[in-house]
Amino acid sequence: MWIVFALLAALSAATVVTLSKVGIKQVDSSVAFAIQSVMILVVSWSVVIGQGNLSDVTRIERKVWIYLIIAGVVTCLSSLFSFRALKLGNASQVSPLTNFSLVLAVFMAGVFLKEKLNWQVIVGTILMGIGAIMIAIARE
Repeated sequence: MWIVFALLAALSAATVVTLSKVGIKQVDSSVAFAIQSVMILVVSWSVVIGQGNLSDVTRIERKVWIYLIIAGVVTCLSSLFSFRALKLGNASQVSPLTNFSLVLAVFMAGVFLKEKLNWQVIVGTILMGIGAIMIAIARE
């Protein structure tokens, strides 16, 4: 089932890039991100409340709060950087390069999370990285 959600996330991300590129043509990229952030806040808390999980917030350990807060700050930075890149570049070149995060995520999963990386994952990651770079530097 995780594959379905991962593919839905990819489809959603691609849609976000397309809509964001159109949306930031006449607006500063940080303003556009701030508008989207409000919607993220409204939708995410609506889902938590709708699923009846609001009481779970009080049971989160302090260490977990710290990780989630840091991840939230880094998510904001990532989005701000992505929006700025979209404002300055073509979506077809920006998106593959921002998705170079796949290469970094696999590396970090191996180093910090001690996940086992077999040769297929390593070769696939290298190919994805090369592909992202090739698309990003392609001439129009």
